[in-house]
This record gives sequence, C-alpha cells and structure tokens, in this order.
Amino acid sequence: MTKFTKISVAALLSSTMITSAAFAAPNVPEGTELADDQTFTYRVLDEHSSVDPQVVEDVTGSEIVRDLFEGLMNQDADGNLIPGVATGYEASEDKQTYTFTLREDAKWSNGDPVTANDFVYAWKRAVDPALASPYQWFMELMSIENAAAIIAGEMEPSELGVTAVDDYTFEVKLSAPLPYFPQMTTHATTFPAPQAVIEEHGDDWTKPENIVSNGAYVLTEHLPNERSTRERNEMYWDNENTIIEKTVALVINDENVALTRYLAGELDRTEIPAGQYPQLSEEYPDQATSFPRLCNYYYTFNVSDSGPEAFKDVNVRKALAMAVDRDIIVEKVMQGGQPPAYTFTPAAVAGFEPPALEWAGMDQAERDQMAKDLLAEAGYGPDNPLEFEMVYNTSDDHEKVAVALSQMWKSKLGVQATLANMEWKVFLEERGNQNFEMARGAWCGDYNEASTFLDLLDSDSGYNDGKYSNARVDELLAEAKTSDDTSPLYTEVEEILNEEMPVIPVYHYAGVYMLDTDLGGWPVDNVEQNWYSKDLYKIAE
Repeated sequence: MTKFTKISVAALLSSTMITSAAFAAPNVPEGTELADDQTFTYRVLDEHSSVDPQVVEDVTGSEIVRDLFEGLMNQDADGNLIPGVATGYEASEDKQTYTFTLREDAKWSNGDPVTANDFVYAWKRAVDPALASPYQWFMELMSIENAAAIIAGEMEPSELGVTAVDDYTFEVKLSAPLPYFPQMTTHATTFPAPQAVIEEHGDDWTKPENIVSNGAYVLTEHLPNERSTRERNEMYWDNENTIIEKTVALVINDENVALTRYLAGELDRTEIPAGQYPQLSEEYPDQATSFPRLCNYYYTFNVSDSGPEAFKDVNVRKALAMAVDRDIIVEKVMQGGQPPAYTFTPAAVAGFEPPALEWAGMDQAERDQMAKDLLAEAGYGPDNPLEFEMVYNTSDDHEKVAVALSQMWKSKLGVQATLANMEWKVFLEERGNQNFEMARGAWCGDYNEASTFLDLLDSDSGYNDGKYSNARVDELLAEAKTSDDTSPLYTEVEEILNEEMPVIPVYHYAGVYMLDTDLGGWPVDNVEQNWYSKDLYKIAE
C-alpha cells in the first residue's frame, strides 16, 4: 500500500491516502460574535426529488442529503477532500483496491454505530435494478467491480466489489484504475443507508417521523412544495463543533418573490433574478455576489426515434446553435457574470483545456450567415419554415432565456419555436422518456473532472436525454477512465460534439446570490458548491 498525508483536488491524480489532521470545524474568525439565533433559511426553486441518498437526483435535494447523511469523504471550502465518516484511505499499487478506515465515533441519529456494512448495503442498493436508482449509472462510472453487469441484470447485487472487512474497514475493488475515484465518494449516491429502517418502513422511511440519518442534521419537518427543516443531530460525531442549529429550505417558485422576501429579512440566501445583478451589486455591494460554478446550461435535441426528423440533420442542429447570440444571453438577459458557452464542459473544470473552435472565434454576424446557409442546405426557409417545441422547467429565468432563443431563431432564420414550461418532476419524467423535441438541460458537476459532464453524452448514460450516440465518443470516454493524460481525449470529444452538435451550449453558470451579511462560512471558492450547514454560522448584527 502507498500512503500520503495531505489531499487536494490537484493532488488526487497522484495521491492515495489522507489523514484526519486536515479536518477542522468551521473557521470562525477570531473576535466574531455569534448570533443567538443560529437558524439558516434559504430559498429553493422547486420541491426536491427525494432525501433518499440512493434516489435523489437534483441539486437542491442533494444539498439536503449532504446535511442529513455523511459519506466517506467531504469537501472543504475550497473543494479539497477532507475526512467524513472515513478518516483516511489506502490504495493498492495497481490502484484497483481502495481500503477506507472508518471513524469509530460515527453514529446514526438513533444512536447505532455507523459501520462498513452500512456502506456495503447502500452501494449494493444503488446498483440494484429493483431500486432503479436514477444515479445507478454513476456507480458504474466509478468502475466498481461488477457494477455494470449488476445494473444490466446479468449478476446479483451481492456480487458488487465492496466488502466490510470489519466494522470499521470498507474495501472497494475496481474493474480498472480510476484516477478521480476518491472525489466521487462525496456524491450522495455513495452515502450510507440504514438497512433496518428501510426494511421496516419501505418508501416511507424518509418521512420525518421515520428517517434515521448519520449527518450533522436530522429531518424534522417536510411540507411538500412549501418547506423542509433539518435540525442538529445530537448523535453526530462532531456535533460539538456544529454552530447552525436549524436549516430551513423554503420552496419559492418565483425568483422575484424570493428576492422580495430576502430584502424583507425572511431569507439568508436567495438567487438573484436574471438581469438584476448589476443594480443589486450597486445597492447592496456587501450582499450581492457572483462567482464561477461547475455547471453548464444548454438545450438538447431529441435525436431518438421519437424526435423530430429535422433534428436528425446535423445542419439543422448546427444552424440553431450558431444563431444563438450568447453575449446577449449573458450580458443582457442573465447579467450575473456567467461566461458564454461554446463547449459542453465549463472552462472552470480542473485540468480541462477547451479546444479552439473556429466558430467560437467568429463575430455573431458571421455565425448568423453560416446558420442561414446551413438551414437552407437542410431544406428549410420561407417556403418551408422549421417548427418545433422547446420545453423548460417552470422558472422566470428559464423563460427569459427560452424567449430570447426563440426570438433569435425567428428573426434570423424564420424558425417557429413554441415554448412550453413544466413543473420540475413532470419535466424530469418527460425529458427522461424522450417526450420532447428540444428541452432545456443543465448539469452541475458531481466531481471536478471533465468526465462528469462529457459522460452525459455517452450512448449508455442514464441522463443522455436526447439519446445521442457516437461510437468514437464512447471509446474516448472509456479510454479516459484509465488514462494518465486525459486532456487530448476530452479535447477530441468536444471537437466531435462541435461537429455533430447534439446539444446547444448556452452559458456556464455563476453563483449569483444575495448572501446576508450575518451569514458566515459560505464556500464561494468551491466551484462545485458542495456546501454543508455544519460549516456555516450566523454573526451577531
């Protein structure tokens, strides 16, 4: 076994062990007076998908799950790996066996110890076809031995390459070395699950009256489409260093209503509505903030058998992509510091070098002319206008972007795009079942590596909603999982995507928030924005 004593995102490719010495409680500046009321209240756009670690599939749900449950590893304010339930790990010389040492003081909220068997159960549960986890593909991406065959129904979940060597030693066998494997253990799907509670209550196990969790908080209230509340877990191993007593997530579908409630003092954090950051940053310079995030915003074409015939023509797809004036979207519509996107993978991803794309260097007039020529070549024009429906989940910001895109296509190309919005869960289901023509998409990285984005366009990806398929892309992505130099592989994938345009990259995210001045500890330097309430604190005003 090889060992080391410090870990960071940059060091992951060459390092194999961490120690608990790097872990610390929230870093409250000396002399800071803490508020008497340690309640953190924030706004979410939609009802979360679930708080079951192996079922949750959305960002807001994952935020709640990171408070309720704790996995092997956590992240610090800069995105570096730090101990969670695991105090460290060792990797074999061939990097295909990882052995995690678990802390013996980790407990479930009912007082039971957290053991390696809880991870074995959870990971086998995640790949079990009977559960049909939306993120079972993630477990396959982790290269866990036999995961792919189990998910395909060819082997039993009991054959997954995970073992409880003893109560506090968890062993994982991989089918091939994966340089960023440790980073992936911060994802909710890999968190432990309480087998006895799940078997007793079934699908109802996540209700506040039933749930048992091992994170810094417990779920004490859930009113669907209204709010959820989590409060400190007295059994959490580091409870004495937790400051926030209660975290409340309020579902507010309208960004402007949320801003009004924030300004009235009802919220500690909310997203800034599109177009309002410049004014708010002048009025509230100590509260309005914008910083890079590891997320992309795009529209995907349905190129499956159920999709429109027009979208099977690459010239149509490229024409629509080129006619999008991204500078107008980010500078006039969003106005929050978002960078325009010409690649699917954000430039903020560690170690990723965006390829030089010819059309990205053109001015918009040149792109528009190319778009007109391509659409005409595909047989569309004034006598045969292109028509399709574009769908997005309900949100003022998403509507503004959709309206802007449809207007660009109409004025430049004569395209008739009909807009339709859907409630979040309906949208996810319809998009996942290819019941759309063009659909909004967005993805926030599950770990800081280009594959977390590009794997979405692998032929077998569970989130390849448009059913794009390219054998060379699949080959390159598979090769990247064991390569010491992934950059040329990812560059080639992006070049293929540029030629075939299965999606329209629009912009890459920025975190554009109003953050109350009495909220301390927000991790603005973590581009993944994996935040934990236990690392926050409220300052006396």
